[in-house]
Amino acid sequence: MRRYAIERPKLSDQVVALLEDEIVRGVRRFGDQLPSERELMRQFGVGRPAIREALFALRRKGLIKVGSGTRARVTQPTPAAILGELSGAARHLLEQPDGQQHFQEARSFFEIGLARYAARHATKKDLVRLEAALAANRASIKDLPAFKRTDIEFHFVLAEIPRNPIFPAIHDAMVDWLTDQRDVTLQVAGQVLIAYRAHERIFKAVASRDPDRAERTMAGHLKQLYRVYERVRASFRARPAIDDLNSVATRRLWSGAS
Repeated sequence: MRRYAIERPKLSDQVVALLEDEIVRGVRRFGDQLPSERELMRQFGVGRPAIREALFALRRKGLIKVGSGTRARVTQPTPAAILGELSGAARHLLEQPDGQQHFQEARSFFEIGLARYAARHATKKDLVRLEAALAANRASIKDLPAFKRTDIEFHFVLAEIPRNPIFPAIHDAMVDWLTDQRDVTLQVAGQVLIAYRAHERIFKAVASRDPDRAERTMAGHLKQLYRVYERVRASFRARPAIDDLNSVATRRLWSGAS
């Protein structure tokens, strides 16, 4: 007869489930303070480690805020807070062999969709904001740090056009996770101007209400950026081997001279 190993739920997980249920049902409302750790220990009949683990898990879910020296308070989860908690895991995934490519594909899927949506649904006010972001990007072409900021802002305006709070949060998370790509590519000679010209084409496609052209221009922009990034990364990966060869050649030269 087959035996099954059934694991008992951790005490902290049970506390999380009970407190989360109270928050969802409105028993504990936004802004309410939770009882002290000692009171929670007495209420749930568990030790301090279980309570602290539970509070940490609830904070990660964006359901409570824990301040230094103050009791935990119920908070309203936001897309930014939830995605922010994924940053550590995201950076680990980026270090995997295909991590950069997978995230780049996700970014492309997301931003191409935003460009198509903007071309169809952007209001006059949206276009004014997007054009202002483009103008700021153009004005900062000779100032690399400023260009990076205005580059991000241009894409952020596109993320805001659907009026969905999750999209700007995803945009900000992608900026954080893929910051190395922007830093590396924009330092390549001529890349700043190439990036600006791409933004200009994207704006014109959106303003002309052409979703197919908006999709093509955004896809081409992101593909070109990633191609440059991969080329630079490949050169850095090759450098240790070149350095090793130079070191061997130097040793042989000195050995022959002695």
